[in-house]
Amino acid sequence: MSDSLSLPTLPVAGQQPAGPVLGIDLGTTNTLVAVWQDGAPRVLSDPSGEALIPSIASFPADAPPVAGRNALDRARLDPERTIHSAKRLLGKGLADLEQERRLLPFRLVEAEGRERVEIDLGDGRRVSPVEVSAQVLAEARRLAAGALGCDPAELERAVITVPAYFDDAQRQATREAARLAGLEVLRILNEPTAAALAYGLDRRGAGRVLVYDLGGGTFDASLLQLDEGVYRVLATAGDTYLGGDDFDRALSDLVADDLERRIGRRPQELDPAARTALRFAAERCKKELSAAEEADFVFHDPAAGLAFRATIGRDRFEAAIRPLVERTIERCRQVLRDAGVEPADLDQVVLVGGSTRVPLVRRQVEEAFGRPPADAIDPDRVVALGAAAQAGVLAGQSDGMLLLDVTPLSLGIETMGGAVSKLILRNTPVPARAVEGFTTFVDGQTAVKLHIVQGEREMAADCRSLGEMILRGIPPMPAGLPKIAVEFTIDADGLLRVRAREERSGAAAEIELRPKHGLTDSEVENMLKSAWDHAQEDMDRRRSADLHTQLQTVIRSVEKNADVVRRELAEAARSRLEEALEDAREAGPEDPPDRLKGLLDELEEAAYPLAEALMNRVAAEAVAKRRLDEVLDNGKGV
Repeated sequence: MSDSLSLPTLPVAGQQPAGPVLGIDLGTTNTLVAVWQDGAPRVLSDPSGEALIPSIASFPADAPPVAGRNALDRARLDPERTIHSAKRLLGKGLADLEQERRLLPFRLVEAEGRERVEIDLGDGRRVSPVEVSAQVLAEARRLAAGALGCDPAELERAVITVPAYFDDAQRQATREAARLAGLEVLRILNEPTAAALAYGLDRRGAGRVLVYDLGGGTFDASLLQLDEGVYRVLATAGDTYLGGDDFDRALSDLVADDLERRIGRRPQELDPAARTALRFAAERCKKELSAAEEADFVFHDPAAGLAFRATIGRDRFEAAIRPLVERTIERCRQVLRDAGVEPADLDQVVLVGGSTRVPLVRRQVEEAFGRPPADAIDPDRVVALGAAAQAGVLAGQSDGMLLLDVTPLSLGIETMGGAVSKLILRNTPVPARAVEGFTTFVDGQTAVKLHIVQGEREMAADCRSLGEMILRGIPPMPAGLPKIAVEFTIDADGLLRVRAREERSGAAAEIELRPKHGLTDSEVENMLKSAWDHAQEDMDRRRSADLHTQLQTVIRSVEKNADVVRRELAEAARSRLEEALEDAREAGPEDPPDRLKGLLDELEEAAYPLAEALMNRVAAEAVAKRRLDEVLDNGKGV
């Protein structure tokens, strides 16, 4: 962690929190903070009445860090040390951000010894996206203290919202950022659920509500069933790498050719200050196009002698972003399919996030679901208001509401042969717990490596690796005898904990999973589609892997008893077994399942005389032991 940080610390254990619980919407572009006050949620503002806190932090070379509007003012002056859109970097590795980094004014590097991205400040110092987010959260805490007339130290607890599709790494990173900012996170709340809370939709009676949440950097779609204060998420889908930033990039791409003709450089070839100015120009043009049929894209950088102006029509802008909007609509349809709900069955569609102000978004949503979307609450504020509503519940200031969320992707363990045993399936309500039994594959195995994966495919190589843990201290036993219970637990915040225990010996291991990195945008977008497209292929590969594992088990058993084969089997039986064994050894896990099944059946049938001989040997030893015991017993009686 950079020594330039100036952040509060958590309160000493045993101290009683003095102030209210904050509800914080930590956004990609802007952050808001709210509280439950006088029976209702209220978004807090600074002395000038401004509630939006730019999600930006700047790390000057010769001064303490600043965040929010003070950092925004420094964006053009010191672009390489002023970090924006850190939410899109949380839980990511450098490889995940290959396209993003081209246009960023600051330099991304891989963290030493970890698959995490950091920002190189250029003077030997680095900061992580967690530290940037911590500065923004600390700024939100300071704004709240000013608005409430209290000391920041009195504000120690918070509910923080995240996209529903944030994976475990991103949720962990959010929690770490809050801790750095001096906040204890009482609950990590999914943004669509927070929006539903803000609307008070439970007061409208029972119904199904689709929440369409398009922010600056992420998109979520969640279907909720509301009934008498119970908020139950039926299904969720989304994209952790799609939002208003991508609309801005599409606008920049529209002028890229003209820009190159006039100034001789592509956007990614500009210096950091010019790239920052270009980003602001695109954002400004986008906002103007939400209210007008055309707008000027004005980009100038006096220091570099650059000046550029182009008129963009709304129709041209909408054509550029239409594929992005269609991706969001498809995610919504996926949610409805998962829940078995038709668009006509919806009672309401709620718009959340500043990017829903784009007219094309509103039209596409209305066309897709046959009804005008609800937008009674400012889409920028609705998530913070919902977070404050939940904060009020946790602080005991308002009536309880029951929130039943779901996990967006399946979680499982890689088994022998590379297949996945899924313990918790996607769209399972959380908190959730699942236990499954496993065993060893090799004789005398004293340790087992558990590889935890996330995704819908049948093979681990096609899923996302979340992490590994090793269970040690297993007494050496023949393969298949150890009984290993693996337990997955997901808490209400969506965080995963894995425990493993060998039942015979009591050897145990536990890990609060801290994945190597988060999901990439393409992986999140394609995981479910890929699972559907490759369903039959995956099942065949899974069946081949399982059959090959069974085949290897029988092969080892036969090889282990080679002396019995040589001494006790007839020539014909021995010859058949050796031929079947030779064919089985040539098989691979990629072979068709029908071939592997045939080889397994043939080997098991050929090994039947061996099994019979082994059973006879066991029976003979048992009879001999009984006779010896009888002799000894008679001797004792003499």
